[in-house]
Amino acid sequence: MSDTNPTPNLPPLTRKEFESGQSVRWCPGCGSFSVLAQVQKTLPTLGVPREKFVFVSGIGCSSRFPYYLNTYGLHTIHGRAPAIATGLKLTRPELEVWVATGDGDALSIGGNHLIHALRRNVGLKIILFNNRIYGMTKGQSSPTSVLGQKTKSAPFGNIDLPLSPLSLALGAEATFVARSIDAEPKHLGEMLERVARHRGTALLEVFQNCVVFNDKAFGGLLDKDTKADRQLVLEHGKPMLFGKERSKGLRFSPRTFTPEVVELGRDGITEAALLVHDERATSPGLAFMLAGLTPPDFPTPLGVLRAVERPVYEQVVHENERIAVETQGLGSLESLLGAGESWEVR
Repeated sequence: MSDTNPTPNLPPLTRKEFESGQSVRWCPGCGSFSVLAQVQKTLPTLGVPREKFVFVSGIGCSSRFPYYLNTYGLHTIHGRAPAIATGLKLTRPELEVWVATGDGDALSIGGNHLIHALRRNVGLKIILFNNRIYGMTKGQSSPTSVLGQKTKSAPFGNIDLPLSPLSLALGAEATFVARSIDAEPKHLGEMLERVARHRGTALLEVFQNCVVFNDKAFGGLLDKDTKADRQLVLEHGKPMLFGKERSKGLRFSPRTFTPEVVELGRDGITEAALLVHDERATSPGLAFMLAGLTPPDFPTPLGVLRAVERPVYEQVVHENERIAVETQGLGSLESLLGAGESWEVR
């Protein structure tokens, strides 16, 4: 969150005050309803005046988000939400700037803008809705569609290797990287609060069901009979345990030094042999390993993969401006245009 203090002597806000009253135009059963509900529950708990929030979106189903929140909002152009949000945060650093984007909007046409927002560590809170499909344009393969998935644009099966949003973010040295899922509202709310309180760029990938074009894409993570074995819920400082009886865990193989699933009690394996999650590790190596875990061989990590501190971009920019003015004066546009090498065109 920004370094500005909450406005004193105001009654606490409620979820109702963050509801815009507009008709929510998503398909019945869409996972985006859950994300919206949890955002509306989280924002009033942050102690920030409503007029300090701005939601910026690009193009796609998720990009209707600004209409449904009673805050300031910008519905911008395809893939450019991180760039526009960066400009806003630089000029108005006291604002809480959020970005709502989808796997197509953020990772295809918007991939370059997302990478640079992450590497700069701009104070943005980015919710990346991942339903592994282009929903608004009626079911084409997206950058996260799985191999072999049949879609409107790949009727014989998707042949492109899916992009991992979390691996991309970690490769860009993002300071906060997390994942949740629409059908786990308690966990989603906890992750949104962590996002809100992080200083710098925070990326939250949300597995989000598209009931029309990619229904039950994450069904194995949610089915009562399988979810305990499919979900690895990360907790900082705790062993990586999962399973119905919490009897399974992750460790590095002593032979290959690669991750493997083990059962406690078998071959004398105890919790002491398991990997312990460290979201604050300076090196992103462990987080990279977690981002690369895919079913059916491994459970899917949910939670905070990485949360570290680094100088925040807008603060560094404004400090540089202050130093420049102190040492060189305000200057003028005329002197700037005439400085250094210049040419006269006849």
